[in-house]
Amino acid sequence: MIHVYLDDFRNCPHGFVLAKTAEECKLLIDDEAIDILSLDYDLGWGQPTGYEVVRHLIENRKFPRRIYLHTSSAPGKQQMYHHLAEYLPEDVLLYGGPMPQQLLDEVLAASRRS
Repeated sequence: MIHVYLDDFRNCPHGFVLAKTAEECKLLIDDEAIDILSLDYDLGWGQPTGYEVVRHLIENRKFPRRIYLHTSSAPGKQQMYHHLAEYLPEDVLLYGGPMPQQLLDEVLAASRRS
């Protein structure tokens, strides 16, 4: 399983695969099993947003194990969170904020072991 970080601006945490666009992220969702998916909302002027990724997850019924919303856009975070909360299977964990440092440290340590 991989971990995916969707963001066009922020640095990608170690141990994650970076997707800079919604389209890149959707391709990873289609092709890979994903443990952690961390979503930004704003992905550049005139570009599809993280909400497009949320719609893709729901339409295709292919979900990661854990979803974090690290976006600084409060309206975008709210839109993604409420839509996901309505449609997620019970075994998928949804967090309305960024990943905690402890989790980032665990992913980093695991990536160094492999």
